[in-house]
Amino acid sequence: MIKRSFVYVIAFAFSISMFCQNPEEKKYTLEECLQIALENNLSLKSSKNTAITAKINHKQSKANLLPNVNANYNLGINNGRSIDPFTNDFINQQLTFSNANLSLNTTVFNGFRLLNTLKQQKLNAKAASLEVEQEKQNLILSVTLAYLQVLNNKDLLALNKQRLITTDKQLKIQKDLYDEGRENPADYTDLLGQKSSDETNILSAEIALNNAKLNLRNLLNLNSNVDVSADDFLFSLDKYQFTSEKVYKDALLNLATFKANELRLASAKKGVSVAKAQYIPEISLFGQLNTNYSSAAETFTEIGTTIAETGDFVSINNQNIQVLTNQKLYNAQQINYLDQFDNNFNSVIGISVSVPIFNGFRAKNNVALEKVNVQESLIALEQTQFEIKNAIQQVHFDMEAAFARYQSLKKQVTAFQKSFEINETRFNNGVSNFLAYITSKNNLENAKINVSIAKYDYFLRVKVLEYYRGHSM
Repeated sequence: MIKRSFVYVIAFAFSISMFCQNPEEKKYTLEECLQIALENNLSLKSSKNTAITAKINHKQSKANLLPNVNANYNLGINNGRSIDPFTNDFINQQLTFSNANLSLNTTVFNGFRLLNTLKQQKLNAKAASLEVEQEKQNLILSVTLAYLQVLNNKDLLALNKQRLITTDKQLKIQKDLYDEGRENPADYTDLLGQKSSDETNILSAEIALNNAKLNLRNLLNLNSNVDVSADDFLFSLDKYQFTSEKVYKDALLNLATFKANELRLASAKKGVSVAKAQYIPEISLFGQLNTNYSSAAETFTEIGTTIAETGDFVSINNQNIQVLTNQKLYNAQQINYLDQFDNNFNSVIGISVSVPIFNGFRAKNNVALEKVNVQESLIALEQTQFEIKNAIQQVHFDMEAAFARYQSLKKQVTAFQKSFEINETRFNNGVSNFLAYITSKNNLENAKINVSIAKYDYFLRVKVLEYYRGHSM
């Protein structure tokens, strides 16, 4: 059983070590991370496609103001009984027919539906463009915070490694004393336990660092492993000078999300005007040019006359005499395709008025739905204002607490540093016991870790507040 547990421990340690190794990691500065994210992030690409769609809809709403012009051309063969399009007579023969049509239709007035739709789509296009900007701002903030989280975890890993170095240094001294039998054996074994604890802390820090890197890598949408470089990054740990009210006022002026929501609200109001146009008659002009062709169409040319019997008789002196008539002779000739298209040409022009009388309350219900959209857009705007205002107040409070904690922990590190130096000297000279030494050491190392965490906590919240003010970097 012991052997099996030992194998499990070895396997787990090996898997963790492989998990934490990233031999192909490339170090990126914050500026490089932001550039990669803006190029690769899938959510941003999707937002850009939405904006492109909105622009196309805006262009189409402009084009809807133009007249509709359509051309039609048909060519076919009809077998059996049909109507000759040339003479409108019934015929019973194979007929080749063709017709062409050019039509124009333009709306003169429809309750300003087209104009209001154009204005609505313009507002939607502007809102979509601002939503792209909003997505960029959110992405820049997310990448910056993820970048700082990697730096934070790297610092924590370094501090934990330094703790292990200090432990190893003291362990070497205690081993010599232990081998010589000059000191309490428990001091040496306690240090072995402390070393094991330090190694566990390092492993936890490595896992946290790896997770932070994976989060950053996902935001950058990269397939390769990433690491960060703090060469171009400057920490400013001065006290933040803006109040939460000032941050919120700047957010109202600078954040794209507020402007986008305001435009969505204006667009919804235009939607009500578009729906109301369904109550108003629509006036339009139309015109057509038409012509056709029929293979049954023929022209007849007179070529002479002939005497033909009529089948009638007259009686003269009791004698039946056949009645003859002078009959003209004609030569039939098909009319060619182009001549028929020219001869059969006709045109139509007119005005059309469509008056809505009853449409199953469709217009009324559409107006009601658009009014609900207005209310929803207003609620979305107010909800955004409410949430961001509360978020700013909470982040500002946490920022002030983190700053106070950072200042306090710096003093604690200074105090624990002096205490550790004294206890280490006393312990090495055999004046103090191991418990005082290890307590002093842990207090110092924990204080260093806590001050690093507090530093990043403060700086992260300052970055969030600056994001709300419209300064994402």
